[in-house]
Amino acid sequence: MSRDTPTSPGGESEEKASLTSWIAVFAGALGALMATLDISITNSALPQIQGEIGATGTEGTWISTGYLMSEIVMIPLAGWLSRTFGLRNFLITMAILFTLFSVICGLSNSLPQMVIGRIGQGFTGGALIPTAQMIIRTRLPRSQLPVGMSLFGVIVILGPILGPVLGGWLAENVSWHWCFFLNLPVCCGLIALLLLGLPPEKSHAESFWQADWLGIIGLSAGLSSLTVVLEEGQRERWFESQMIVTLSLVCVVGLLLLLVAQFTAKRPVIRLALLGNLRFLSVVVIVFVVGCGLYCVLYLLPQFLSGIAGYNAQQSGMVLLISGIPSLLLMPILPRLLGKVDIRLMVISGILLFSISCFLDTSLTAQSVGADFTWSQLLRGAGQIMAMLPLNQASMAAVTAEEAADAAGLYNMARNLGGSVGLALMAVFVDQRNKLHDDVVRESVSANSGYAHDYLAASSANYLSHVGDSAYANMQALASLAGQIQQQAMVITWSETFWLLGFALLCCIPLTLLLRSPRYASPGNAKVKTAASRS
Repeated sequence: MSRDTPTSPGGESEEKASLTSWIAVFAGALGALMATLDISITNSALPQIQGEIGATGTEGTWISTGYLMSEIVMIPLAGWLSRTFGLRNFLITMAILFTLFSVICGLSNSLPQMVIGRIGQGFTGGALIPTAQMIIRTRLPRSQLPVGMSLFGVIVILGPILGPVLGGWLAENVSWHWCFFLNLPVCCGLIALLLLGLPPEKSHAESFWQADWLGIIGLSAGLSSLTVVLEEGQRERWFESQMIVTLSLVCVVGLLLLLVAQFTAKRPVIRLALLGNLRFLSVVVIVFVVGCGLYCVLYLLPQFLSGIAGYNAQQSGMVLLISGIPSLLLMPILPRLLGKVDIRLMVISGILLFSISCFLDTSLTAQSVGADFTWSQLLRGAGQIMAMLPLNQASMAAVTAEEAADAAGLYNMARNLGGSVGLALMAVFVDQRNKLHDDVVRESVSANSGYAHDYLAASSANYLSHVGDSAYANMQALASLAGQIQQQAMVITWSETFWLLGFALLCCIPLTLLLRSPRYASPGNAKVKTAASRS
């Protein structure tokens, strides 16, 4: 069978998807939106959550890490579980459990309860992301795939952007509990759509016990421990921590077990052999780097705006939202271009815009505010949707319908892993470069320099006029100078980080030459294209 064989139930020659197929697509999209939204919805509300459940700042990081750790384990397992239990049964079960764990989070009054709820949320929510892509691939005819993939592409980008904005607004104006209770009505709607849109399927529960358990154990241990190492490594000072050392060993053993299972299992739980397909491998590598850029920017911008411009979470979120405007504006246009413009040209254009947006942010100063990011955010939003949407298409075009579930798991796992790896590398880079720049600035601004003398004299006089104590005023002046030095060092470091992200994105461009443009059937020539693809 060719890789371009029809994937819709009615075959390639089907002109339009049925109403139930579109209901299934919207159900998948809603589930993916809910899951991607919950990745970051707690970020803005974290101070309020930590205060009420009695967690310290370091302990509070597990609220996010627990979700990411379990989500990345479930994403590649979703294909196998949907085949074993039937897609509708599996998704409805996951939606119900996601609601239950959301309630547990909303009612939490201790850190262990919250972390258990977040781990459960991540595990069940992780099933909703690749299955959305799988539903689109298998329920829509090729002529309508661009529309479905556009919907998925916008969700993948907007979910993490909307999360901090919505979470910050709820925490400030309602209550942080509603960051979780909000999922109740959404999940009810999701379950209704799944019941209407997906046909009943017979489960094959007996195959559950005959599954590739060596691979499942290796995958779960390897990916979960890898995520924790990447998320917590910098805070724990990497291999100075016994926890990081132990988890690193668990990660290595787990990934080795997964590799062994690829050769010993009749049907591996995750088909790493798909990475032998150069077209699909190029998509995975590119989406890994783009995912790295996406999540790093979502971390960098709020940090800069809060630390330098003094913005609160809601104000920072509004700056982030600017990048969502191009996604919404381009969504009706891009599906029409996909069948007419070479997919490689679209991905290259998207990566270039994303890269240029990063280079624009290398001219940051301590006086930069949210308005200074308007153009870079608009270019970034356009670049992300122009890159991610064709990459979604290319990932599905590179595999057969039978491989769609496994390919969707690998694709989404690569994007999330890219984010985790990118954030970990960025934390190391920022820490080292900030220390270097802080030392350099301190050496250049010595107590004997004219600038330092003038600054200290003016600052000390200002404090003296307010407190009337010369010793205290001098101490405050020195502290103020130290703060200015630290601020300048951070601005230089953030500028360098944006430069590095832009350069990393440019390095992906040669890989786009390996991408494969999907063939879309129009109503008039669908049968002709089908026959051609099979010949």
